[in-house]
Amino acid sequence: MAWNEPGGNRNDNDPWGNGGRRGNDQGPPDLDEALKKGLDKLNKMLGGKGKKSGGDGGGSGGSGSAGSFGAVLALAAILVVGYVVFQSFYTVNEQERAVVLRFGEYSKTENPGLRFKVPLIDDVTKVLVTSVRTAQSSGQMLTQDENLVTVDLQVQYRVGDARDYVLNVRDSNQALAFATDSALRHEVGSSSLDDVLTEGRAELAVRVEQRLQGFLQEYGTGLEIVRVNVESTQPPAAVQDAFREVQRAREDEQRVKEEAETYRNKVVPEARGQAQRMIEEASAYKQEVIERARGESARFLELLAVYQMAPTVTRERMYLQTLETVLSNSSKILVDTESSGNMMYLPLDRLTQGAASRSGSQTSGSASQMDIQTVTDQVIQELRTRQDTNTRRSR
Repeated sequence: MAWNEPGGNRNDNDPWGNGGRRGNDQGPPDLDEALKKGLDKLNKMLGGKGKKSGGDGGGSGGSGSAGSFGAVLALAAILVVGYVVFQSFYTVNEQERAVVLRFGEYSKTENPGLRFKVPLIDDVTKVLVTSVRTAQSSGQMLTQDENLVTVDLQVQYRVGDARDYVLNVRDSNQALAFATDSALRHEVGSSSLDDVLTEGRAELAVRVEQRLQGFLQEYGTGLEIVRVNVESTQPPAAVQDAFREVQRAREDEQRVKEEAETYRNKVVPEARGQAQRMIEEASAYKQEVIERARGESARFLELLAVYQMAPTVTRERMYLQTLETVLSNSSKILVDTESSGNMMYLPLDRLTQGAASRSGSQTSGSASQMDIQTVTDQVIQELRTRQDTNTRRSR
């Protein structure tokens, strides 16, 4: 049976422990009484005195109020202690550095890890030092030759010194923008329009990066420049067509130069090769003439020795050889019949064939020369025999 069933029957199953004291009261439990009981238990745990069951009503009420106030103070103290402990520790990530200020004055810079601070005294500012940030800058400015040009610039940077970044400059990003604009205008103002628009753009980015890093170090911003990129350089819109025409003319000039260089690289080696070939041919001809002269002189010396031994025979042989050389291309044959009118038999067919072979082919020249020499020797021998015969007859 339920403890609060209707009918007024007593039920000792009352969860508030009232038993039969509730009588016919069927209302909800007393929340104030339950709260007081909970405070009494908390007060006992903290060393206080709980509510007594005896005594007069006034004394009991004063003790309950005092116990409740002590419990609230204890709970507040626990919460304060927990908050202080919670606020005393913090974590610094790998990408961060923590700048600690104690009573508003710089104290230290903490590295990654779990760190301790004094609550309400230390102020911690975490700064990302590894991430690369990007800033854009664009503006229209005058060049050295007093022409307007629009330059779009991108700056990549990161925090190099967390202390300077937090303490030295109120707004580091705004300081970076001012320094970038100053460095860019200084370098563009020191360059001509052609350099800014064409091949000098890469060099312009390097000079702006160096000058901008110097400005940031002088200001003490704690920022470190990673790279500066000149994204675009354009003349004013009113004269862009004229500048495009100039650019196309320069491209044509460069193309013609490259074609001329290609032609030069082709013709000059050929001319050098021909010159070298002519030098080699001349050197070979020189050597050939020298060697031929040496051979002729050696032959002359050998012939001189033979001539001194038999002048008449050598003279006749040299005479015949000379005639042979002169008349080698002729089809006529001359025979000397000085002392006799008899016809001498000569192998005319062989002599004719020998002359034809000499005129027709250079490869068989050496063999024909040998045949002619043999025939010549035979003719000389025959002439000597005839001369000796005539001499004997005359005697």
